Amino acid sequence: MNDQNLNPLHPVRRPFDPAYAADEPGAATHPFPPVTGAEDKTALLIPQGPVPTPDDYTPRRIPHIGHALAFVVNTGVILVLTQAVFLALAPPMRNPHTGAHMIPTTLDPKMLLASMAIAYVVTLIEAWTFFPLLWHKSFAEGIRWDFATARRNAYRLIPLGLVLGWTVQAISSLIPMPKTIPMDRFFHTASDVWLVTAFGTLLAPMFEEICFRGFLLPAFAIAYDWLSLPRKPYAHEIWRTTVTFSRAGFVFSGILTSIFFAMVHAEQLDRAWVALFVLFCVSLVLTWVRVKTQSVACSTLVHACYNLSVFISLFIATGGYRHLERMTR
Repeated sequence: MNDQNLNPLHPVRRPFDPAYAADEPGAATHPFPPVTGAEDKTALLIPQGPVPTPDDYTPRRIPHIGHALAFVVNTGVILVLTQAVFLALAPPMRNPHTGAHMIPTTLDPKMLLASMAIAYVVTLIEAWTFFPLLWHKSFAEGIRWDFATARRNAYRLIPLGLVLGWTVQAISSLIPMPKTIPMDRFFHTASDVWLVTAFGTLLAPMFEEICFRGFLLPAFAIAYDWLSLPRKPYAHEIWRTTVTFSRAGFVFSGILTSIFFAMVHAEQLDRAWVALFVLFCVSLVLTWVRVKTQSVACSTLVHACYNLSVFISLFIATGGYRHLERMTR
């Protein structure tokens, strides 16, 4: 985890930059290999592929705020459309007073989870296809997914997520909470709980981490660094030829991202502000993992284990989800 190459503050130099040839033995100063006497010198006159331009060697800071906005807006549109389709397909409700049939205005837990799962999957497929066209690199590289780092550090990340979850549960037992919250609707039947367990430990953590730590975290850091950049030629040259982030940019972005992370969950918790502050702190931990490892897969693994700890506790307390009435005691 302490590899210098994973340090977000470690400078990244432009490829083939002659300015660094002197202090890097064997460094290439030109993107084309030298022609030896045994080679046909006329080969240099024949294009061997796309001719590189200066922009090809200019690092790009991604995902920037435009990419993040496109991802979030696309998610919202797909989620609204998916839920509208499920509402249209839902069986009509009967008015308890008049007996007349009504169009349902809310989805039952199973249909709501299904609509969210479909929206998340469709959004990720679209992002996986679309953003590489803008970034000229794979989606996983663009968001710094880096599953290999998560696999190497799983023995530390999994316990971190579990301990974080149980610590938050212990703290939550000491803070005032409403007697009922909207999230309770997913815990009325065992089948609903099993579905929300699968959704909450597999798909939801991955999607939320890609959104918040894959897109929004670097986007806000890039925006902060750009706005705080001195309006001098040398500053713009440094900006153009590096892909580093300032420490202040990451701090600002981590706090802002965590505020949005908590607010997204506000409705589920009936806007219980103390509980939302706890979620804000959890998001800061996930952000620290993402910055420390430079891997969204690492923060996803911690997030998934954090959620899993909640379901493990619930599973034990309710006798394998068979006695859900114990949740209200």
